[in-house]
Amino acid sequence: MRKRTVYAWLVALFCFLVLMIVTPAIPQSQEYHNFADQRNFFGIPNALNVISNFPFLVIGLVGLVLCHHGNYFRLSLQGELWGWTCFYVGVAAVAVGSSYYHLKPDDARLVWDRLPMTVAFTSIIAIFIIERIDERKGMISIIPLVLVGIVSIVYWRFFDDLRPYALVQFVPCIAIPLMAILLPPMYTHSTYWLWAAGFYLLAKVLEATDQVIYEWTYHIVSGHTLKHLSAALVPVFLTFMLAKRSVETERQSLLKMWRVSWTKFREGNSTVESYTYSYSNVPATEPQ
Repeated sequence: MRKRTVYAWLVALFCFLVLMIVTPAIPQSQEYHNFADQRNFFGIPNALNVISNFPFLVIGLVGLVLCHHGNYFRLSLQGELWGWTCFYVGVAAVAVGSSYYHLKPDDARLVWDRLPMTVAFTSIIAIFIIERIDERKGMISIIPLVLVGIVSIVYWRFFDDLRPYALVQFVPCIAIPLMAILLPPMYTHSTYWLWAAGFYLLAKVLEATDQVIYEWTYHIVSGHTLKHLSAALVPVFLTFMLAKRSVETERQSLLKMWRVSWTKFREGNSTVESYTYSYSNVPATEPQ
């Protein structure tokens, strides 16, 4: 198993090197800093883009408290606690870093906007490995994955090349929904992962249509401000998931469950067009 893990990392490294060789560098466009809404309120430059980061601070701090106060989320594995702690620290830090950047947008400040987001992204990948593949591998991967994210930011800042950072953002966007659908979950309420992924995708669309939305709303709110609010719903949905979920007694992937429901529907049995699965907690017992 260890050899397979090493081979997988070597293949990933090889693919990354090939990608870096055959693709041109992607410099940071300075137009990125030219946001549609640059209004000042109460002496705050770019006020709405700054203030709209506040939800990240709230949900990040709430998540940290619930992780460590009486184990409210009922995290059964030590690696989970570390992974979710890194995630919520990253979420809370987004509020600080993004607000700092939007007060006076430039490349130097953009580092502090992207750094905490990268910590949150990479932590989520480690959490998925812990929950759905192997606890030990996932726990070991937390620090390397976070470091990969940090290095991608440093590389961009020194070489003005966004390719490694783009990969750090792009890979979780593809891997997390696929893993949520294909791999059997350790806990119930896995569909919350898909809701979180959906709101992150919506946030990227809002970011790309910053000026368009600002015009559509008659200069009331911009796409980038709405992007912050949409992105903040990602940790909100994941927090709801942690609060509601329980141990999965029959580990079935979402894909398998959907196939069962679709098969029943195709058979024309209208009484079983949809299924409700109930689960119960499995108490942990000490080995005799």
